[in-house]
Amino acid sequence: MSVERVLLTHGGGGRMARSLIENIVSTFDNPALNRMEDASPIDIPAGVGEPLKKRSAGAVAQWQPRIVMTTDSFVVTPLFFPGGDIGKLSVCGTVNDLATAGAVPAALSVGLIIEEGFPVSDLERVLSSMKKTADSVPVPLVTGDTKVVEKGRGDGVYISTAGIGAVRPGIELSPARIEEGDAVLISGPIGNHEASVLSARNDLSLGVQIESDCAPLSGLMQAVIEVVPEAKCARDPTRGGVAAVLCELAESAGCTILLDEETIPIDEPVQGLCDILGLDPLQMANEGKMIVIVPGSKVQTGLEAMKSVYVGRNSVKIGEVQKGAGRLIMKTPYGTSRIITMPVGNQLPRIC
Repeated sequence: MSVERVLLTHGGGGRMARSLIENIVSTFDNPALNRMEDASPIDIPAGVGEPLKKRSAGAVAQWQPRIVMTTDSFVVTPLFFPGGDIGKLSVCGTVNDLATAGAVPAALSVGLIIEEGFPVSDLERVLSSMKKTADSVPVPLVTGDTKVVEKGRGDGVYISTAGIGAVRPGIELSPARIEEGDAVLISGPIGNHEASVLSARNDLSLGVQIESDCAPLSGLMQAVIEVVPEAKCARDPTRGGVAAVLCELAESAGCTILLDEETIPIDEPVQGLCDILGLDPLQMANEGKMIVIVPGSKVQTGLEAMKSVYVGRNSVKIGEVQKGAGRLIMKTPYGTSRIITMPVGNQLPRIC
């Protein structure tokens, strides 16, 4: 690696984070990891899916799914914030990574690292939140592990999760499929999660409480896939926000993504907080938003599907894919345009 020590900026979801991840991936050097996607496909030995053929439910009986797997860790502070907590966050983050592959969640695992002295009542609150969120998907939590570390070495509780899911035949979501003429859709206003955590952490008040958008998105993605099976790619813009995700997709696809600033949804309290603190909403983390890239001819169909699910009720088109050299460009309300670059680090650490 080109650096001697890991820095906080390596966890921010921007260019430094990508560089660190690329170094880690190169150590293991296998095709699934090399894709560097949120959920990776698993090759299942012949015969493992055989019981599906014996079911009597028509199309379901013939469904031989592709299995995908993801893993994540959660270190947010504070542990409880408006709209969510570390327990809800851990389930949503894992389910949403599976959703980016078009997968129906099948099972989750959880690992808890608990600091000595952590209140049992808070632990019960976290676990209850995890169960409530998992039940809403629904997805079972089937295995787990618990470790306790010395006081002062755990920041309350850390959660590590893994999830597996099944993708129906014919669905292939990948940056490699993005091409000129595609449209960029997003499932609602951006920046709410990071704004919520920032406000709770620093006791900021603008006269209105900003709630995190933390929510599971598997239902939304299944609604899209049902009517737009030719959808190209999906990403949940967590660390690094919309800017990091779309810069990465533009680079991977070798295309230019053109955003229209006037169409990007931002709630007024979030914009106000950003204006006061000099933050960029495009770089702020989200935990309940999905970016979906669909063929240009399927924009209305895709939006209607997203809006049919409550968490996607405010979905809009924010951009389109054009010929270019892997850049993200924003068209401003003043008739000009500016290049959006990959964030280097993070505006606020410890947000997910």
